[in-house]
Amino acid sequence: MKVLVIGGGGREHAVCRKLSESKDVTELLCAPGNAGIARVARCIPDVKATDIDGIVALAKREKVDFVCVTPDDPLALGCVDRLEAEGIAAFGPTAYAAQMEASKIFSKNLMRKYGIPTAKCEIFTEMEKALAYLDMQSAPIVVKADGLALGKGVVVAATIDEAKQAVIEMMQGGKFGRSGARVLIEECMVGREVTVLCFCDGKTIVPMKASQDHKRVFDGDKGPNTGGMGAFAPSPLYTRPIAERTEREILLPTLRAMNAEGFTFKGVLYVGLMLTKDGPKVVEYNARFGDPETQVVLPLLDSDLFAIMRAVREQRLAEMDIRWKDGAAACVVLASGGYPGKYEGGKPISGLEEAEAMGATVYHAGTKRTDAGYVTAGGRVLGVTALGDTLADAIHKAYAAAEQIHFDGAHMRRDIGKLDM
Repeated sequence: MKVLVIGGGGREHAVCRKLSESKDVTELLCAPGNAGIARVARCIPDVKATDIDGIVALAKREKVDFVCVTPDDPLALGCVDRLEAEGIAAFGPTAYAAQMEASKIFSKNLMRKYGIPTAKCEIFTEMEKALAYLDMQSAPIVVKADGLALGKGVVVAATIDEAKQAVIEMMQGGKFGRSGARVLIEECMVGREVTVLCFCDGKTIVPMKASQDHKRVFDGDKGPNTGGMGAFAPSPLYTRPIAERTEREILLPTLRAMNAEGFTFKGVLYVGLMLTKDGPKVVEYNARFGDPETQVVLPLLDSDLFAIMRAVREQRLAEMDIRWKDGAAACVVLASGGYPGKYEGGKPISGLEEAEAMGATVYHAGTKRTDAGYVTAGGRVLGVTALGDTLADAIHKAYAAAEQIHFDGAHMRRDIGKLDM
């Protein structure tokens, strides 16, 4: 079958690599794709992930059999709805179901209504009321933009002044545009964070290997939040008792809640958890594969990803026997200097072949191919993933390979997984 993947980051590179292993995928396209994805799929760089008309036209023109929509923006814009309306099979939730990620207020209200464990919070549509509320609170406290903000719409404020500044930047300064017009102010949950990606077809929910992401830009979880600076799987914190409790108190109730509200979620549901002293609680939902979690979870998948995606769309997930490899995976992200703030692109990249010669997989996120070779073209540039018999082994191999790669201003965290080895 001819398959089209939408997106152009490290996550999409991981998805494309896995799909390319399927015996049923005879041709693979990616729009817009990137320089690394071009090694496993035919990239269509002039069709952007948010160009829904362009995606539909491309799928028709190329007579595509199946489209996998992975980024949050096209999902929220109704890409899957449009494709299915045109008779083109698509993997991912509808625009309404994608509100589980696209509106934190939508998902928070769902959790409140159905008793799903999460942080206490208040919702504000007026800045003055939000600031007045903060005067009565104590820090640390969390401020969240309601809408999509490239993973940067959450501020864990160490002081009330910092929280107020975040509210002003979002609601008055327009830092995230319409996404920050409404904010949530939440209690700061204490514990360790774990991500559970789940295949979901509206009737069945199947968790993948649990992973841990490192969101802050600097070692020791210092600095601003990013899209993610590294990850590893499986999470040693996600023990069998915690997994069983999560399924009982969060995953199955979430599935039932979505159905009770009248919408069917078909795709990947990302469940961000905080493991508190009172048990697991939901930090956030995303309506798609995480990045960089996908770069450590999919390499451990020992089943045909395309077969699973088709089963999800056709609500046959319960029939699937999804298998996983033993061992662990770790991913170290190399970012441009200055990220997540301002950074310069166009920096020549060296050492990619050397890194891969060590057995690692280099996922491209923000790269471009020129006559002179690969150059940087984004904040997060590359993700270096390695497999190992143990977590310590995988982390050691990932760092050894990442050290081979060089570009001007390159930055990576040096403590990915170190706390859990």
